[in-house]
Formats: sequence, C-alpha cells, structure tokens
Amino acid sequence: MDHEHSIPSETAKLIADRCLCLGVQRASRIIGRRFDEALRPLGLNNWQFSLLINLLKAEPPSIGKLADALGTDRTTITANVKPLERRGLLEVRRDEADARTRRVALTDSGRSLLAEAVERWREVNASVEQDLDPAELAVFRSALRRLGS
Repeated sequence: MDHEHSIPSETAKLIADRCLCLGVQRASRIIGRRFDEALRPLGLNNWQFSLLINLLKAEPPSIGKLADALGTDRTTITANVKPLERRGLLEVRRDEADARTRRVALTDSGRSLLAEAVERWREVNASVEQDLDPAELAVFRSALRRLGS
C-alpha cells in the first residue's frame, strides 16, 4: 500500500460516524426497503409511489416541475415515467400553451392503484414513525424540510 496516500483508520471512523451524506443514505436505504416491501404487491417501489403521488395536482406538472419536486433531474424523471406509462398508470401530454413542455397526468388506473398504495403507505409510514420519539420525529421532519429546500 502507498503510505504517502494512506488515510488513518481514525479518519475513516470519524467519517463513518459523522458523515451526514452516509448517514442519510444508509437510513434512506433501510427505510426505503420497508416501503418497497409494502408496495411490492402492487407492482410499485417507493420511488414510483413518490412520483405518482406528486401527480395529484390541480394541473398536471411538467417534467421539470416533477423533477424539482422529487429532487432529481428531468432525464431521471423521463426514464422513470416510461414504465409507469406503459402500465397505463399515467400519460405524458404536450402542454396546450407550449408544445415544448410535456405534462404528466395520472390515468384512472393510476388513481385507483394509488388509492391502494396510499393505504399501504399509511401503515408502513406509521410503523417507521414509531421507531422515533415524537420530539425526535418533529426535529427530524424539520431538518429534512430545511435540508431539502
């Protein structure tokens, strides 16, 4: 091993203990698996559920607005919309005022599946919430809102 470029084990431990990104990613994967298990019988994962729930707007969102709401990019949204569109859960339409803009709307099938998914979401979300003290949960939600804005 090249000792000139070695990192002390204390540094690795410090990062493992204090890295916010690592901690959030680990918690996200663990919690995400719980939501995935609950949604799997409906043929959805937690990311697809999040995408679909963000379509419940008065006006169907554009691809760009959907990307902003989910904290990702337009390419990722487009790639994730396609399988849901093939399943008939949503449709992508040209905006009437600006043909360059595409809007994503739930279909009746999508609304029906989403209604079932919301019930499963409620159960698993309550279960995850029980893992935290109510005061911790309030601080956690506040911190997530602040960091996600």
